[in-house]
Amino acid sequence: MTKIEIYKFGGASVKDAESVKNMAIILRNRLRKNMLIVVSAMGKTTNALEKILELRVSNQDISENSSIIKSFHIEICKGLFESGHRIFSQVENYFIQLDKMLDADVTPQNYDESYDQIVSFGELISSRIVMEYLCDQGMVCLWQDARELIMTSSDYRFAAVNWEKTKRNCEQMLRPKLEQFPIVTQGFIGADGKGRTTTLGREGSDFTAAILASSLKAKAVTIWKDVPGVLHVDPKVFSGAKLYEELDYLQAAQMTYYGASVIHPKTIKPLANLKIPLFVKSFLEPDAPGTKIHATGQKNPLPSIILKRKQAMISFRVTDFTFIEERHIHQIYGQLDGLSLRVNMLQTSPVGVTIIVDHQLFKLQKLISSLDKVFSIRYNENLDLLTILNYEEGGWGHLTDGLEILLEQRTRNTIQIVTRNLNPVKEAENG
Repeated sequence: MTKIEIYKFGGASVKDAESVKNMAIILRNRLRKNMLIVVSAMGKTTNALEKILELRVSNQDISENSSIIKSFHIEICKGLFESGHRIFSQVENYFIQLDKMLDADVTPQNYDESYDQIVSFGELISSRIVMEYLCDQGMVCLWQDARELIMTSSDYRFAAVNWEKTKRNCEQMLRPKLEQFPIVTQGFIGADGKGRTTTLGREGSDFTAAILASSLKAKAVTIWKDVPGVLHVDPKVFSGAKLYEELDYLQAAQMTYYGASVIHPKTIKPLANLKIPLFVKSFLEPDAPGTKIHATGQKNPLPSIILKRKQAMISFRVTDFTFIEERHIHQIYGQLDGLSLRVNMLQTSPVGVTIIVDHQLFKLQKLISSLDKVFSIRYNENLDLLTILNYEEGGWGHLTDGLEILLEQRTRNTIQIVTRNLNPVKEAENG
């Protein structure tokens, strides 16, 4: 049985017509049967659709924003196809469907479900454009709806994968097609038992690639990014970025857990379980080696500096002059679990618990209202969480010079610092 290879292209790699053409150049000498292409939404489409939802839920006019998104995709098509190509009617049809969904009520109560039905259009449209363009360039491939493959729970925006059903679908529906043609599909999306669209968490296209790789026991996964590979800092935030030539699965998983944005946090586990190597490469320099993530059994000594923005710090204090007990922590985590809020940092004291979570529309308010009868609650929003893994003593203090530090925590290998307004670009290395 021929091993399947999976390529995942993110939004930056298909952000405009020239980027799609570059993607086709990369695939020209690589595309073959038994290859699966996973595509994200184009450019910042997901952000734009999220903005429309925010306007819609507050009963504001969305017509201008909707027109901008549609025009963005039409202009990309004009740069790729001759007038009269069927892609124009296909894209038009997608936006007719999107407009119908936006006509329905969007409320704080049904926001998560509405989010999945609406934001998923970014991947559906993007993958259709990419498939049609590759076929036009003589690279015949098929389009596959990922919602027919990836079965999930109904936990909208953070759906859990039904691995048994997903693997069965991939074997029965996907593998026979891959034995004849390469296939283009969508990242980020799946479907629940009722056929309703679900999403796997923000930036979840990497996870899609890992799900499909695990289900098909793939040979390898390659994620194509706008960076040379996995870097020790985000070059959009810090200068002086250095490349990891290779990483062990465990070290890569730790980096993603703390927020390293180059790979989705859930990506590593299904690949590591089957020892499927993960390559992170640059679509700007496709022949460069990039980073290989596999079972090295060793830790790369280069520190990782990770910044997560838009964080909320929430402090819970008991109100009856008793001390914090395990039952209090269970109460807090029970509500966090119900809201699919993951804790990025936790600190306890005799009388209180402080957590750092990603800011998510409506969820902070729901969390507070569910616990305000038990605890005295205070919170701050729009904070930054700086995490330094495998740090060297004295080699990081300059990163927070002049900043207000609200919370700090360190272990033997990790430092976490909550601040206000970290300077967008700081030198990653001291001196």
